Amino acid sequence: MDDYYRLVYHLSPRQGWMNDPNGLIQFRGSYHAFYQHYPHAPEPGPMHWGHAVSRDMVHWDHLPIALYPGAGGDPACFTGSAVDNGGEFTLIYTAHSKKRSPMEVQCIATSADGIHFTDYEHNPVISSQPAGYGEDFRDPKVFRRGKDWYLVAGCTKDGRGGILLYRSRDLRQWDYRGLFCQSDGSQGTMWECPNFFELEGVWTLLCSPMNMEKAKCIFITGRADFEKPAFTQEQWQNADYGHEFYAPQVFQDDQGRRILIGWMDMWNGEFPTRKDGWAGAFTFPRELFLRNGKVHQRPIEELALLRKKDLFSGSLSLTPGKKNNLSNITGDCLEIAFNIPAAPAEDTVLKLLLRASGDGKERTLLQWDLGSRVFILDKEQSGAGRPGKFMVPWEKDGDMEVQILIDRSSIEVFLFQGRYTVTSRIYPQPSSVFYDIFTEGGGLSIPAMRIIELG
Repeated sequence: MDDYYRLVYHLSPRQGWMNDPNGLIQFRGSYHAFYQHYPHAPEPGPMHWGHAVSRDMVHWDHLPIALYPGAGGDPACFTGSAVDNGGEFTLIYTAHSKKRSPMEVQCIATSADGIHFTDYEHNPVISSQPAGYGEDFRDPKVFRRGKDWYLVAGCTKDGRGGILLYRSRDLRQWDYRGLFCQSDGSQGTMWECPNFFELEGVWTLLCSPMNMEKAKCIFITGRADFEKPAFTQEQWQNADYGHEFYAPQVFQDDQGRRILIGWMDMWNGEFPTRKDGWAGAFTFPRELFLRNGKVHQRPIEELALLRKKDLFSGSLSLTPGKKNNLSNITGDCLEIAFNIPAAPAEDTVLKLLLRASGDGKERTLLQWDLGSRVFILDKEQSGAGRPGKFMVPWEKDGDMEVQILIDRSSIEVFLFQGRYTVTSRIYPQPSSVFYDIFTEGGGLSIPAMRIIELG
């Protein structure tokens, strides 16, 4: 089936390459998503900004390319953000060129209609990184606080990642304020794609550290002093435990929600869709919220617009070794939701097979070891693409709420109301549409499960 892996309800490019989300914003009622884009081949090239618009973040329409690289593709238009400057739609981005020093500078482009953008005639608005910093100086994220605009940009100093802080009144003249925050020594050598925002009154930094052993994307919460300036880390957590999740960006919509969208792929991954002329996709939009001081993620409520019909709704009593509990369920675009009770037998292992072939040789396996309190996403036999096993040791007590979004070539898992998320791409055969859930070791009663066809 040609282009079978084209996602049904996730944003992807019509053709060519897509990576980091850029310029996420709600402007005059419509949601805009820009992205790193090379339109001429399904692989990285001189970066443009692709552009899509939506009224609900579920149904997207592609618009003309918003930003083009310079002559011959140099400089390229790297990652950045978008703001509404009193009705002037403004993009702030990194211009990247290895042929000059400094290699990366910050530029702006504006639009009156939200479709056609013009570069500021006096670009760059920030012409170099401060003395003593490495060449990596990119991914400006701009936000307003009082009468001032603030900009954070990723940097590296003395082998440690960090973010620099700038301030402006007009988005054109920027004052350097200082090194705002830096790695504690274990958090990578460069902080890409920084986001800085208040979440329910708590200052939060989201970034994608390069060369960090424990994580690819992290949330850091702490205390902010914009005059000193300093952001003091209090705690950090992994933003996602899967392989295909990077460079997420957060914006605030007109309802006051903090919404995250990430790149649902990774640089060292495989891209089976290249044969169909495209590569890259975005996660389904997620609303951020706090519980017990930890950042949680849940699919935005507009997910309801995709729900077509219930395939299963009820309880399950699982006996060790007994399979075919979901033998009537088939599909490649589903939502699965259920609760795992807090106190099963300690030796119980719960297994959920997704997108399985009729003989079970091809499948994605989700496994909960309830005694060891470890979750595993196993895609060693998921079909084409990068195999792997991804482990989440959980700390929370009580019932575990589980929500799973399956699209033709993706899976997003939310555990404990999104305290832990696991995002991956899978590439099974079109005929691998079967499911099952069963236990080993001990039994388990699931009081309520719902499986919904999405479209």
